[in-house]
Amino acid sequence: MTQLLSNGSRGLAVRNLQAALRLDGYAIAVDGDFGDDTEAVVRAYQRRVGLVDDGVAGPKTQAALQGRDTTRYLKRQDLQQAADRLGVPLASVMAVNQVESRGEGFASNGRPVILFERHVMFERLQANGVGAAQTDALAAKHPALVNRKSGGYIGGTAEHQRLAQAQQIHAAAALESASWGLFQIMGYHWQRLGYLDVQHFADTMALSEAAQLDAFVSFIEADPALHKALKARNWKQFARIYNGPAYAKNLYDVKLARAYEQFAGEQEQAA
Repeated sequence: MTQLLSNGSRGLAVRNLQAALRLDGYAIAVDGDFGDDTEAVVRAYQRRVGLVDDGVAGPKTQAALQGRDTTRYLKRQDLQQAADRLGVPLASVMAVNQVESRGEGFASNGRPVILFERHVMFERLQANGVGAAQTDALAAKHPALVNRKSGGYIGGTAEHQRLAQAQQIHAAAALESASWGLFQIMGYHWQRLGYLDVQHFADTMALSEAAQLDAFVSFIEADPALHKALKARNWKQFARIYNGPAYAKNLYDVKLARAYEQFAGEQEQAA
Protein backbone atom coordinates (compact mmCIF):
# COMPACT_ATOMS: atom_id res chain seq x y z
CA MET A 1 0.00 0.00 0.00
CA THR A 2 1.32 3.43 -0.94
CA GLN A 3 2.11 5.59 2.09
CA LEU A 4 0.13 8.82 2.41
CA LEU A 5 2.61 11.67 2.74
CA SER A 6 1.64 15.14 3.95
CA ASN A 7 3.00 18.12 5.84
CA GLY A 8 4.72 16.77 8.94
CA SER A 9 5.69 13.40 7.45
CA ARG A 10 9.33 12.37 7.73
CA GLY A 11 11.53 9.52 6.64
CA LEU A 12 12.71 7.56 3.63
CA ALA A 13 9.36 7.70 1.81
CA VAL A 14 9.47 11.51 1.94
CA ARG A 15 13.08 11.49 0.74
CA ASN A 16 12.08 9.29 -2.21
CA LEU A 17 9.20 11.63 -3.02
CA GLN A 18 11.47 14.66 -2.93
CA ALA A 19 14.03 12.91 -5.12
CA ALA A 20 11.36 12.08 -7.69
CA LEU A 21 10.15 15.69 -7.72
CA ARG A 22 13.73 16.90 -8.08
CA LEU A 23 14.26 14.57 -11.05
CA ASP A 24 11.11 16.06 -12.55
CA GLY A 25 12.72 19.49 -12.49
CA TYR A 26 11.61 21.00 -9.20
CA ALA A 27 14.06 22.79 -6.93
CA ILE A 28 13.53 20.91 -3.70
CA ALA A 29 15.76 19.75 -0.84
CA VAL A 30 15.99 15.98 -0.49
CA ASP A 31 16.06 15.91 3.30
CA GLY A 32 13.22 13.54 4.21
CA ASP A 33 11.26 16.33 5.90
CA PHE A 34 7.81 17.11 4.42
CA GLY A 35 7.50 20.77 5.39
CA ASP A 36 5.89 23.82 3.81
CA ASP A 37 8.38 23.94 0.94
CA THR A 38 7.74 20.33 -0.03
CA GLU A 39 3.98 20.86 0.23
CA ALA A 40 4.22 23.86 -2.11
CA VAL A 41 6.17 21.80 -4.65
CA VAL A 42 3.70 18.91 -4.40
CA ARG A 43 0.84 21.35 -5.07
CA ALA A 44 2.69 22.81 -8.04
CA TYR A 45 3.28 19.33 -9.46
CA GLN A 46 -0.35 18.32 -8.91
CA ARG A 47 -1.54 21.46 -10.70
CA ARG A 48 0.82 20.82 -13.59
CA VAL A 49 -0.40 17.26 -14.19
CA GLY A 50 -4.06 18.12 -13.51
CA LEU A 51 -4.53 16.24 -10.24
CA VAL A 52 -6.42 17.65 -7.27
CA ASP A 53 -3.90 20.09 -5.77
CA ASP A 54 -4.36 19.34 -2.08
CA GLY A 55 -0.65 19.18 -1.25
CA VAL A 56 -0.94 15.57 -0.09
CA ALA A 57 1.23 13.02 -1.88
CA GLY A 58 -1.03 10.02 -1.88
CA PRO A 59 -1.23 7.05 -4.26
CA LYS A 60 -2.40 9.17 -7.21
CA THR A 61 0.39 11.74 -7.00
CA GLN A 62 3.02 9.05 -6.51
CA ALA A 63 1.59 7.03 -9.40
CA ALA A 64 1.84 10.09 -11.66
CA LEU A 65 5.48 10.61 -10.62
CA GLN A 66 6.17 6.99 -11.53
CA GLY A 67 4.74 7.56 -15.00
CA ARG A 68 1.72 5.33 -14.49
CA ASP A 69 -1.67 5.88 -16.13
CA THR A 70 -3.75 8.44 -14.22
CA THR A 71 -6.64 8.86 -16.66
CA ARG A 72 -9.21 7.39 -14.24
CA TYR A 73 -8.13 9.59 -11.33
CA LEU A 74 -10.07 12.61 -10.16
CA LYS A 75 -8.78 15.87 -11.63
CA ARG A 76 -9.04 19.44 -10.42
CA GLN A 77 -11.23 20.29 -13.41
CA ASP A 78 -13.69 17.58 -12.32
CA LEU A 79 -14.04 19.26 -8.92
CA GLN A 80 -14.47 22.66 -10.59
CA GLN A 81 -17.25 21.31 -12.80
CA ALA A 82 -18.93 19.80 -9.73
CA ALA A 83 -18.67 23.12 -7.89
CA ASP A 84 -20.18 24.99 -10.85
CA ARG A 85 -23.02 22.49 -11.09
CA LEU A 86 -23.79 22.72 -7.36
CA GLY A 87 -23.40 26.50 -7.26
CA VAL A 88 -20.74 26.47 -4.52
CA PRO A 89 -17.08 27.58 -4.29
CA LEU A 90 -14.43 25.15 -5.47
CA ALA A 91 -13.06 25.12 -1.90
CA SER A 92 -16.34 23.60 -0.67
CA VAL A 93 -16.14 20.67 -3.08
CA MET A 94 -12.44 20.19 -2.35
CA ALA A 95 -13.23 20.06 1.37
CA VAL A 96 -15.97 17.49 0.89
CA ASN A 97 -13.72 15.45 -1.38
CA GLN A 98 -10.93 15.46 1.19
CA VAL A 99 -13.08 14.59 4.21
CA GLU A 100 -15.88 12.44 2.82
CA SER A 101 -14.20 10.42 0.07
CA ARG A 102 -12.20 7.23 0.51
CA GLY A 103 -9.23 8.86 -1.23
CA GLU A 104 -9.22 6.27 -3.99
CA GLY A 105 -12.12 5.16 -6.14
CA PHE A 106 -10.48 2.00 -7.42
CA ALA A 107 -8.95 -0.99 -5.68
CA SER A 108 -5.63 -2.59 -6.57
CA ASN A 109 -7.41 -4.99 -8.92
CA GLY A 110 -8.67 -2.05 -10.99
CA ARG A 111 -12.28 -2.45 -9.91
CA PRO A 112 -14.30 0.23 -8.11
CA VAL A 113 -13.86 0.30 -4.34
CA ILE A 114 -16.95 -1.30 -2.79
CA LEU A 115 -18.26 -2.50 0.55
CA PHE A 116 -20.96 -5.17 0.47
CA GLU A 117 -23.67 -4.80 3.14
CA ARG A 118 -25.34 -8.08 4.02
CA HIS A 119 -28.12 -6.41 6.05
CA VAL A 120 -28.98 -4.25 3.03
CA MET A 121 -29.07 -7.42 0.91
CA PHE A 122 -31.72 -8.78 3.29
CA GLU A 123 -33.82 -5.66 2.69
CA ARG A 124 -33.21 -5.41 -1.07
CA LEU A 125 -34.21 -9.00 -1.69
CA GLN A 126 -37.68 -8.18 -0.38
CA ALA A 127 -37.71 -4.87 -2.25
CA ASN A 128 -37.06 -6.88 -5.41
CA GLY A 129 -40.03 -9.16 -4.79
CA VAL A 130 -38.51 -12.03 -2.83
CA GLY A 131 -40.94 -13.16 -0.16
CA ALA A 132 -40.22 -12.85 3.56
CA ALA A 133 -40.09 -16.61 4.11
CA GLN A 134 -37.68 -17.14 1.22
CA THR A 135 -35.50 -14.25 2.41
CA ASP A 136 -35.34 -15.79 5.89
CA ALA A 137 -34.39 -19.13 4.32
CA LEU A 138 -31.62 -17.46 2.31
CA ALA A 139 -30.36 -15.72 5.45
CA ALA A 140 -30.20 -19.07 7.24
CA LYS A 141 -28.31 -20.64 4.34
CA HIS A 142 -26.00 -17.70 3.51
CA PRO A 143 -25.60 -15.65 6.73
CA ALA A 144 -22.41 -13.97 5.46
CA LEU A 145 -24.34 -12.56 2.48
CA VAL A 146 -27.92 -12.18 3.70
CA ASN A 147 -28.46 -11.15 7.29
CA ARG A 148 -30.65 -8.93 9.45
CA LYS A 149 -27.48 -7.62 11.10
CA SER A 150 -24.62 -5.69 9.52
CA GLY A 151 -21.10 -7.08 9.47
CA GLY A 152 -19.24 -9.90 7.81
CA TYR A 153 -16.89 -7.52 6.01
CA ILE A 154 -13.68 -8.86 4.53
CA GLY A 155 -12.47 -5.57 3.09
CA GLY A 156 -10.39 -4.61 0.10
CA THR A 157 -10.66 -6.51 -3.16
CA ALA A 158 -12.26 -9.46 -1.33
CA GLU A 159 -15.49 -7.45 -1.12
CA HIS A 160 -15.90 -8.12 -4.85
CA GLN A 161 -15.84 -11.84 -4.09
CA ARG A 162 -18.68 -11.35 -1.60
CA LEU A 163 -20.57 -9.32 -4.20
CA ALA A 164 -20.09 -12.01 -6.86
CA GLN A 165 -21.41 -14.65 -4.47
CA ALA A 166 -24.41 -12.49 -3.60
CA GLN A 167 -25.14 -11.97 -7.30
CA GLN A 168 -25.62 -15.72 -7.59
CA ILE A 169 -28.52 -15.30 -5.18
CA HIS A 170 -30.05 -12.20 -6.82
CA ALA A 171 -28.03 -10.07 -9.24
CA ALA A 172 -29.88 -6.74 -8.88
CA ALA A 173 -30.32 -6.93 -5.11
CA ALA A 174 -26.61 -7.67 -4.70
CA LEU A 175 -25.51 -4.64 -6.75
CA GLU A 176 -27.96 -2.50 -4.80
CA SER A 177 -26.46 -3.74 -1.52
CA ALA A 178 -22.93 -2.45 -2.09
CA SER A 179 -21.55 1.05 -1.59
CA TRP A 180 -19.56 2.21 -4.60
CA GLY A 181 -16.55 4.37 -5.34
CA LEU A 182 -14.98 7.43 -3.78
CA PHE A 183 -18.11 8.57 -1.99
CA GLN A 184 -19.59 5.19 -0.99
CA ILE A 185 -22.89 5.72 -2.79
CA MET A 186 -25.21 2.78 -2.16
CA GLY A 187 -26.38 0.97 -5.27
CA TYR A 188 -30.04 1.17 -4.30
CA HIS A 189 -29.97 4.92 -5.00
CA TRP A 190 -29.63 4.24 -8.74
CA GLN A 191 -33.16 5.31 -9.67
CA ARG A 192 -33.28 8.60 -7.76
CA LEU A 193 -29.88 9.50 -9.23
CA GLY A 194 -31.09 9.02 -12.79
CA TYR A 195 -29.47 5.75 -13.87
CA LEU A 196 -31.29 3.32 -16.15
CA ASP A 197 -30.96 0.44 -13.68
CA VAL A 198 -28.54 -0.75 -11.02
CA GLN A 199 -26.30 -2.46 -13.59
CA HIS A 200 -25.99 0.84 -15.44
CA PHE A 201 -25.03 2.48 -12.13
CA ALA A 202 -22.39 -0.18 -11.37
CA ASP A 203 -20.95 0.00 -14.89
CA THR A 204 -20.71 3.79 -14.63
CA MET A 205 -18.89 3.57 -11.29
CA ALA A 206 -16.28 1.43 -13.05
CA LEU A 207 -15.47 4.15 -15.60
CA SER A 208 -13.55 6.75 -13.58
CA GLU A 209 -13.42 8.71 -10.35
CA ALA A 210 -15.00 11.60 -12.27
CA ALA A 211 -18.02 9.36 -12.92
CA GLN A 212 -18.12 8.52 -9.22
CA LEU A 213 -18.01 12.22 -8.36
CA ASP A 214 -20.88 12.82 -10.77
CA ALA A 215 -22.97 10.28 -8.84
CA PHE A 216 -22.14 12.10 -5.61
CA VAL A 217 -23.17 15.45 -7.10
CA SER A 218 -26.46 13.88 -8.20
CA PHE A 219 -26.87 12.52 -4.68
CA ILE A 220 -26.52 16.03 -3.23
CA GLU A 221 -28.89 17.49 -5.84
CA ALA A 222 -31.48 14.84 -5.00
CA ASP A 223 -31.54 15.93 -1.36
CA PRO A 224 -32.62 19.60 -1.08
CA ALA A 225 -31.65 19.83 2.60
CA LEU A 226 -28.16 18.45 1.92
CA HIS A 227 -27.69 20.80 -1.05
CA LYS A 228 -28.90 23.77 1.00
CA ALA A 229 -26.47 22.93 3.82
CA LEU A 230 -23.56 22.75 1.37
CA LYS A 231 -24.49 26.07 -0.23
CA ALA A 232 -24.71 27.72 3.18
CA ARG A 233 -21.49 26.02 4.32
CA ASN A 234 -23.43 24.74 7.29
CA TRP A 235 -20.97 21.92 7.88
CA LYS A 236 -22.73 20.61 10.97
CA GLN A 237 -25.98 20.13 9.07
CA PHE A 238 -24.21 18.74 6.01
CA ALA A 239 -22.31 16.20 8.11
CA ARG A 240 -25.43 15.26 10.09
CA ILE A 241 -27.39 14.48 6.92
CA TYR A 242 -24.57 12.76 5.02
CA ASN A 243 -22.82 10.89 7.84
CA GLY A 244 -25.70 10.29 10.23
CA PRO A 245 -25.75 10.58 14.04
CA ALA A 246 -22.07 9.62 14.41
CA TYR A 247 -20.92 12.76 12.58
CA ALA A 248 -20.12 14.64 15.83
CA LYS A 249 -18.20 11.75 17.37
CA ASN A 250 -16.03 11.55 14.25
CA LEU A 251 -15.72 15.36 14.01
CA TYR A 252 -16.79 15.39 10.37
CA ASP A 253 -18.21 18.90 10.66
CA VAL A 254 -15.00 20.21 12.23
CA LYS A 255 -12.87 18.52 9.58
CA LEU A 256 -15.03 19.94 6.79
CA ALA A 257 -14.85 23.47 8.21
CA ARG A 258 -11.07 23.30 8.59
CA ALA A 259 -10.56 21.87 5.10
CA TYR A 260 -12.76 24.57 3.57
CA GLU A 261 -10.88 27.36 5.33
CA GLN A 262 -7.58 25.89 4.18
CA PHE A 263 -8.57 25.56 0.52
CA ALA A 264 -10.39 28.90 0.44
CA GLY A 265 -7.33 30.63 1.91
CA GLU A 266 -4.99 29.02 -0.59
CA GLN A 267 -7.19 29.95 -3.54
CA GLU A 268 -7.45 33.53 -2.29
CA GLN A 269 -3.65 33.79 -2.10
CA ALA A 270 -3.29 32.32 -5.59
CA ALA A 271 -5.79 34.79 -7.08
